[in-house]
Amino acid sequence: MRIRIPAAAVAIAALSLGMAACTEAEQDEVQADANEAAAETGQTLEQAGDALGEEAAQVGSAIAAGAGEVAQEVDQATDDLARDAEAQKAETAREERAE
Repeated sequence: MRIRIPAAAVAIAALSLGMAACTEAEQDEVQADANEAAAETGQTLEQAGDALGEEAAQVGSAIAAGAGEVAQEVDQATDDLARDAEAQKAETAREERAE
């Protein structure tokens, strides 16, 4: 999402400079335009904040899901190691009895 804050700031500055050479009615119209541009900038910032919040929530969910998968893999690996260790103990015990 592109935020066009600099363009709005430039527009506000240009409108403000133009006010100096205008009649009072024109100045009021320019001021209204500047106020509208400022409001639109605020809305854009709010939308950007909402979008960032949504993306952060999605990243958090992805991290949680990944952590769950890793935990399952670690659990499986430790189970496999425990089975291998038990098999090795049994083999060692058989070898010792055979001696």
